Amino acid sequence: QVQLVESGGGLVQAGGSLSLSCAASAASGRTFSSYAVGWFRQSPGKEREFVAVISRVGNTITYAKAVKGRFTISRDNAKNTVYLQMNSLKPEDTAVYYCAGSWKFATNATDFNSWGQGTQVSVSS
Repeated sequence: QVQLVESGGGLVQAGGSLSLSCAASAASGRTFSSYAVGWFRQSPGKEREFVAVISRVGNTITYAKAVKGRFTISRDNAKNTVYLQMNSLKPEDTAVYYCAGSWKFATNATDFNSWGQGTQVSVSS
């Protein structure tokens, strides 16, 4: 399994932007490009929901309807990192954001077997 670590969360006002990173550990760096990587989020009292996913080489991307047009997922396999650029943030985007790896291109959390610890994103109104 690939080991992933998220960073970049924080507090921002509505309409603002944040950029999240998901980096593979040095021990799992050589296998990082074998994984599709997804971003998910979970807010208190709600189930974890899909945000975006990018294929192994970055040529296929899918977004959740709630974030399409505002968020951009990308990856740099040379740096073993996936990014999530979040623009025009809304209070309803407040959640813990997780990145996860999967052997296949998927949007269901159950298809992902390598999860980071999460990073908090808070958007004030």
